[in-house]
Amino acid sequence: NGYLHLGHAKAMRFSFLSAAENDGYCYLRYDDTNPLTESKEYIENIEENVRWLGYKPYKITHASDNFEKLYEFAIELIKKGKAYVCSQPQEEMQEYRRLGKPSPYRDRSIEENLELFQRMRNGEFKEGEYCLRLKIDYKNDNPTLRDPVAYRIKHHPHPMTGDKWCIYPTYDFTHCISDSLENITHSLCSLEFEIRRDLYYWILEALNIYRPIVWEFSRLNISRTLLSKRKVNKLISMGIVKGWDDPRLLTINGMKRRG
Repeated sequence: NGYLHLGHAKAMRFSFLSAAENDGYCYLRYDDTNPLTESKEYIENIEENVRWLGYKPYKITHASDNFEKLYEFAIELIKKGKAYVCSQPQEEMQEYRRLGKPSPYRDRSIEENLELFQRMRNGEFKEGEYCLRLKIDYKNDNPTLRDPVAYRIKHHPHPMTGDKWCIYPTYDFTHCISDSLENITHSLCSLEFEIRRDLYYWILEALNIYRPIVWEFSRLNISRTLLSKRKVNKLISMGIVKGWDDPRLLTINGMKRRG
């Protein structure tokens, strides 16, 4: 959902070198789960940056390659009683999760959940009207395990799949399954994702599929600048900087222009 920056360069180097030092391979995968933030511009720029920094991925894959399998896994979880369709408004759901309260729709029957989820896929509901949540533990000390959202409705075309889908999986639901399907041995991520490790393994264990090793490393923090793609995008939209390659930014493109 943006251009790569200095923090990504660190993560890229760590990933590619960790693979090379262990006679392994490194994948470049796009976790393209939100059609609202994906664009061909970002996709092409990422590949260009990876090549420019001297790295060659073993394979280039997309989460969207497995949208059908992800959907089937979601149905499997519903049938196991480990996922349910929720119709709480988003703000109310967030408040309930914060307070450790159960959704009033948590105990819908498996049959009703399957029917509603199929209707979600059919495009019968508005955005935000329904979502699919994992049935884990609404009171857990780890907030990521408080029945997180696995699928949401988005009536928006996807750059890879077009208009085929109107429901899309969340990053948390998708990432671990993609790792499993691609037989990733070590899934490397920065420390802010450490809190999500329990969710990563819960999903894979609930589906009884291969579980990679998750390995966190410290993120790169730079003072007196912004690395957040969301914040940089806001600066661009406000006209404060001239684009993703503005030489005042620590995006890879910006640093290339700066010299």
